[in-house]
Formats: sequence, structure tokens, C-alpha cells
Amino acid sequence: MSSFSGLRLAESALSAARAGMTVTGQNIANQTTTGYTRQRVDQAPLSGVGQTGLWKSGLGIGGGVSVTGVARLGDAVLDARVRDALSTSGFWSARATAAARAESTMAEPTADGLAANLDRFWAGWSDLANTPEPAAAQVVLTNAQVLVGQIAAGYQAVAGQWGDLRGQVDRDIADVNAVAGQVATLNGQIRDALHAGRNANELIDQRNVLAQQLSSAIGATGVVESDGTLTLRVDGNALVSGDRSRSLQVSGPREISDAGRIVVSWADRPDVPVAVGGGVIGGTISALAPAADGGTLAGVAAAYNDTAAALAAAVNDVHRTGVTAGGAAGGDFFALDTTGPAALGLSVVPTGLDQLALAAPGAGAKDTTIADRISALGASATGPSKTWATFVTGFAVAVAGDLQRADIADMGAVAAVTAQQSNASVDGDEATINLLTYQTAYQAAARVLTAMDEALDLLINRTGLVGR
Repeated sequence: MSSFSGLRLAESALSAARAGMTVTGQNIANQTTTGYTRQRVDQAPLSGVGQTGLWKSGLGIGGGVSVTGVARLGDAVLDARVRDALSTSGFWSARATAAARAESTMAEPTADGLAANLDRFWAGWSDLANTPEPAAAQVVLTNAQVLVGQIAAGYQAVAGQWGDLRGQVDRDIADVNAVAGQVATLNGQIRDALHAGRNANELIDQRNVLAQQLSSAIGATGVVESDGTLTLRVDGNALVSGDRSRSLQVSGPREISDAGRIVVSWADRPDVPVAVGGGVIGGTISALAPAADGGTLAGVAAAYNDTAAALAAAVNDVHRTGVTAGGAAGGDFFALDTTGPAALGLSVVPTGLDQLALAAPGAGAKDTTIADRISALGASATGPSKTWATFVTGFAVAVAGDLQRADIADMGAVAAVTAQQSNASVDGDEATINLLTYQTAYQAAARVLTAMDEALDLLINRTGLVGR
């Protein structure tokens, strides 16, 4: 072993310890950085140089230490699990949020709900049958106007929510296209860095954060390729591949009353639909689907329309069979405009007691049989109140199911993120210990260097001085 080999050995130890302190400092600096994955210096011992010569020594000592790289302590399996969990959580969260908001606007079962106003409407007819006076008639007409206004307001509220979510889908798709482009750019930078032997750990962290955003937004699934790039797919087709990304577009109805379904497709192939079954966008589109396809909001709108139509048909069928106090045949109590949604086309025809057909034909001016029959519609098994109550009950069960699924999916996402972070996040105590370890190693390597320097000084400057 050369007398100068000790200097090279000590220098390699200094370099390795310095690299360890630098990487540990990077970990500490990014302890609270979102998406950062802790790093570690990988080292390997260097073997001793080959020995030749007439009087070679049999003693072989290693040549120090080499820093082989800086490892990123992430786990691709845990990263993929997080993306899958975020996709499921985003879907059910969006659907449950839309359903819960629609349920809250219905205000059932409270005194402000439609069911309570229907009950007041039927009770008004019962009071009118008992006391056929102008005051009681005005109560009936006022209750009818309130009922018509509430049905219209309920429909408009859910239609407004539908429109808001429809606009949100457009914005979310635009965001997905932008983020996909950023992932593609990072893919190119990571691939170039790895091929050149440079460190790409921070770039990979940035890409993982963006990939999680895409999974949460549209349910993208990903796989890391052999060249270090991340391929993201939606409905089995590549959204991002290498340093290229594809754009998505959305088409379909703009209003809740429009026919058709919201369709996501590729911008370069608009004739190829993309089945979005995960993420916030998937859950939102599911909530915006037609009522026949289980769409949450369209189902509520359809219930208002069905209740308005059932109310008009039931009351009019009975009211037409009666006669007014003046002997005129009873006409429609409710008018229904069929050119648009029934909930918005409902109106009250009579304006006073003289236009109400309360008596059965030939029963006399004081008869109130028809009013009594109309009041009995509230208890009918096929009446408007039953139509609305049946929907409310079923809708409440569906909303509870969506909320439960959202809670379960959220717990799964939290568990996945926790597992990922327990493996990848920076531990302050561990980082402090590592820093002290590398600092001690650096100090020891420096002492080795000093010892070697002193030995060489003795050898060079003092050898051969005996006898002078």
C-alpha cells in the first residue's frame, strides 16, 4: 500500500460524510414540503489497488468509500395505492356532496318542506268543506299559490345546482389537460436526467404530486416505465406517455332539461368517448346523468315534475266533477303548461270562492262534497303526497348510501396516504441523528487525514537526518 493511499482513503471518507450531511440537510429543509420523499446517501467500499513489484506486500487494505448515488426512499406500490384510493374517494365525495346539497334544499322532513305544504293544502280543503266561506276559500287559494311556488323554487334550485356542476366539469377537464401537460414535461426532464446520471429525485416528487391530482380529478392510473417516465391512463388509454400528453374535451347538455348525456372524449378523436369511472369528474358526471341512468339531480328534478303533474291531474279530475255556487260546471283548479318542465308550468286557475266547484251536481248550493273529496286526496295511496313521500324516502336512503360510501372511501384514502407517508416522509428525530452521525464521521475522517499528513511529514522531512 502506498504511503499516499491513506490520504486518498481519508479524502473519500470526507467526501462521503459531506454528501451525507448535504442530503440530510436537504431532508430537514423539506420536512414540511408537500410531496417530498426523504433521501439517503448510498455508499460502497472501495477495494485496494492492485499490488505489483518484486517485494509486494501481502497486506491488502481497501481504498476507502465511494458514494454510489442518492436513493429516493419512496415505494411505487404505495404510490399506486394512493392514486387508486384518491380516485375512489374523489368519485364518491363528489357524488355524495351533490346529493347532500340537493337533499338540504328539499328541507325534508321539516315544516318548510314540500310534504308539509301539501298537508296544509289538503287541510285547507277540509276546512273549506266544513265552512264554505270566503276566508276559508282564500286560505285554500293562498296555500295553492305557495305550493306552486315551492315546487317551482325546488326545481329551479336543483336546476341551478346542475348548471353549476356542469360548468365545473368544463373547468376540471381544462385543469386535467394542463396538469397532464406538466407531467409530460417532467417525464422528459426525468428521463434526460437519469440517462445523464444526474439526480432526479425532486423532479419525481413533483411528478407524483401532479399524478395524484390527476387520479383524484379523473381517476387516472399510472405505471412507472423502465426509462423512469410515468404513463398515466384513463379508461385504458394513455393520457400521458413519455413526454407527450393528450387533451380531453367534454360535450353534452348544458341545462338539466336538455336531453342527452355528458360525454368526455379525446380532443384528437372526438368520436371516441372516454368512460370516466373515477375521480371528482367521474362522480360529478354520475350526479349529472339523466334520471333513467341514476343521475342524482335529474332524479330530484323529475320528482318535482312528477309531483306537479300528479297534483294537477288529481285535483283537476275531482274539481271538474263539481259545480260552483252559481251552478257552473267546475273546470281545472290547476293549469299545467306542457311546453316545459311541469314544475315550472303549474299555476292556479280560480281567484275566488265563486270559481271553486265545491258541490256535487244537483246536491244544492250549500253542498261541499267535492271539497271533501279533494281533501281526501292527501291520504290517497296513489295521490300527489304519496308520490312525493315515496321519492323522498327512496332519495334519503340513496343519499345515506352515497355518504357512507364516501366516508369509507375517504378512510381508505387516509390509510393509503398514511402508509405512504410513514415510508417516505422525513422524520425530524431520525434526520437529526443522521446529521450527528455524518458530522462525527466527517470529524473522524478529518483526524485520519491529519494523522496521515503528520506521518508523511515525519517521513519526508526527517528521514536521513541522523549523523548530520
